[in-house]
Amino acid sequence: MVIVGGWLAGCWVPCKEMSGQERDDVPMLELQRFPTRSVSMCIPVRDDIYEDSIISHSGPIFTPAPTQYTSVAIPSGNRDMLDKLPRPKVKSKPHVVTPEEVGISNCPYDQHVLKNKHLMMYSEPLGLCDNPDCVDCPRACKNKRHFQRSLAPFDNKFHNILYGYGDRWKKKAGHYLSYIPIMKPHDKAVHRWNQFFVISCLLAIFNDPLFFFLLSVDKDYKCIVFNWNFAIALAVGRSVTDAIYFLHMLLQFRLAYVAPESRVVGTGDLVDEPMKIAMRYLRGVFVLDLFVVLPLPQVMILLVIPRYVGLSSANYAKNLLRATVLLQYVPRIIRFVPLLGGQSTNGFIFESAWSTFVINLLMFVLAGHVVGSCWYLFGLQRVNQCLRDSCAASNISKALCNNCTDCGITGINRTNWLNNSDLTGCFDTKSGNFPYGIYQQAVLLTTEPGLKRYIYSLFWGFQQISTLAGNLIPSYFVWEVIFTMAIIGLGLLLFALLIGSMQNFLQALGKRRLEMQLRRHDVEQWMSHRRLPEDLRRRVRSAERFSWVATRGVNEEELLSNLPEDIQRGIRRHFFGFLKKVRLFNLMDNATWDAICDKLRQNLYITGSDILYQGGPVEKMVFIVRGRLESISADGNKSPLQEGDVCGEELLSWYLEQSSVNRDGGKIKLHGMRLVAIRTVRCLTNVEAFVLRARDLEEVTSQFSRFLRNPLVLGTIRYESPYWKNLAANRIQVAWRYRKRRLKRAEMQRLQ
Repeated sequence: MVIVGGWLAGCWVPCKEMSGQERDDVPMLELQRFPTRSVSMCIPVRDDIYEDSIISHSGPIFTPAPTQYTSVAIPSGNRDMLDKLPRPKVKSKPHVVTPEEVGISNCPYDQHVLKNKHLMMYSEPLGLCDNPDCVDCPRACKNKRHFQRSLAPFDNKFHNILYGYGDRWKKKAGHYLSYIPIMKPHDKAVHRWNQFFVISCLLAIFNDPLFFFLLSVDKDYKCIVFNWNFAIALAVGRSVTDAIYFLHMLLQFRLAYVAPESRVVGTGDLVDEPMKIAMRYLRGVFVLDLFVVLPLPQVMILLVIPRYVGLSSANYAKNLLRATVLLQYVPRIIRFVPLLGGQSTNGFIFESAWSTFVINLLMFVLAGHVVGSCWYLFGLQRVNQCLRDSCAASNISKALCNNCTDCGITGINRTNWLNNSDLTGCFDTKSGNFPYGIYQQAVLLTTEPGLKRYIYSLFWGFQQISTLAGNLIPSYFVWEVIFTMAIIGLGLLLFALLIGSMQNFLQALGKRRLEMQLRRHDVEQWMSHRRLPEDLRRRVRSAERFSWVATRGVNEEELLSNLPEDIQRGIRRHFFGFLKKVRLFNLMDNATWDAICDKLRQNLYITGSDILYQGGPVEKMVFIVRGRLESISADGNKSPLQEGDVCGEELLSWYLEQSSVNRDGGKIKLHGMRLVAIRTVRCLTNVEAFVLRARDLEEVTSQFSRFLRNPLVLGTIRYESPYWKNLAANRIQVAWRYRKRRLKRAEMQRLQ
């Protein structure tokens, strides 16, 4: 029996032999999956194709076997032939089980099978029934059917867990990370975030020592009080700063960096691969940042102390908070101080001198805040120690002493405790019953309200840092002596840093003025060495003063030379925008305009200076920016010049006239000739101008001679130029005088 199996549409096997009578000119069955003209369908002719091996996610109809095949070609152009093919007689099978019911729906060939549903109409004998007495279905398939059906749900779930859910979480993570792009370290947004983060770090460092002020002493009951309301407020503030720090940690995973090995040449290569960025941060300060951001004080205040210690245990709360805050405060200082210094791995956070000065001042305030807070806490501990020692010297039991020193514990008899004179002596620092040392002032301070305690502690910290603990006389208590030594060392360090920062700040503010004074000193020494007359010295001083006022001591040419060419071009266009007032430059295209702007240089002239003088060479064109000048011709005629005017423009016409074009288009230049000025241009006030030198003008005329030879341009030059106007007037006057002489001579000859 020859069966065309629908499952063969999904598992095509190459045929061993092709029918010799097959015609290749008859169109075969059309399948969009296969672009070939004809397709051979391989049909098994053996009945032992089923094996006992189990293949996951496939039924027995997908089991391949080495069989012999007979190729059948079906014309694709004639659909009616499908109906004429002999169909096998199929017995009615109740409870037919489709391949989807035995776990084949997840097979990768399902989509292909659905595309070839028309082939399934010939594969009905391959349907599996659930009748145990059926003799038409293959025996091997019947034996494996129930096992496949029981295994299919497990296989589906295992496949989803292994592939589906993992891919789903991977896609979700990639989807969420796509909203956070890789950022450059020098972006303005990153720079502003760093500034905000530094302020947050400063607040965090200020917040932590405030935990020491949660404890106070009740003088009437001679016990320690813990302020829970203030503790919750501090925990909330600490949580806010920790959240900001956690966001900063997340930013480090999306912040590009410059590879250190690429900084040999240039600014280096920017690494923007997420995996490399993450590994760099994880191998760096991630562990320290993770320890710093842990909410240990919040956990102690909100969870550990209320649940395991009790709200009334002030002594235990004091010890836990002291250990927690001090343990985490040292890494915070190590991590935050470089940021508070104004620098990070991405460059300067605060670039102005004033901001740096304020940061240094705040660091000094921070040092006083930390020292004063520690002094208050250690003083309170000394009071607690005095109460315990006095209680131990009395006939009071140790358990009662521990309970009485805590104001939160109620329901105990405090009569003997309150009437004990030794305990009262702990608050009398003048009696000398207990060696308080440097904590004498802190004894009575512990009984004051919270604001007074903090203000006085801050003052004490400022005082000791400023005086390097010069007025402190510690007792023989070892930790007290170590604390005094730490204050002295911290004061010396801060004093050196503050003096250096103040010096840099003052130097930054007066740097230009100092440079001006040094330059004036050098100029005076040079003039004395050259023995210049007093008149020249006065003019040199005036020129130096005016030059400094006009430029503010900034060398613009050096500044522009360090910028990219396009930025230089944009700045020069902005500088020389006033030249557009001149009609000549309105006619120029951008190339000519940029070439001229690139050659212009700033020059300053003081009152009385001669830019051009009669009989001297004309070596520059001067474009006036500010000031007033006058042009004096050979016959004494004067014409004013002011902002927007040009002098020395005859040099441009002279260069155009001195060059000619040969037959080959090359230029012939006449060397050894110079233009001589026939007028004097004198400054009436201090003048600021831009100068185009003769060699630069020659280069411009050689590059853009076609534009400059335009009759419209030449006419504009002569029409707008005071020089050409004066020259034209002089020639008209000379011609008029000659004409009058000729007329007078002719009249005299007629009368004779």
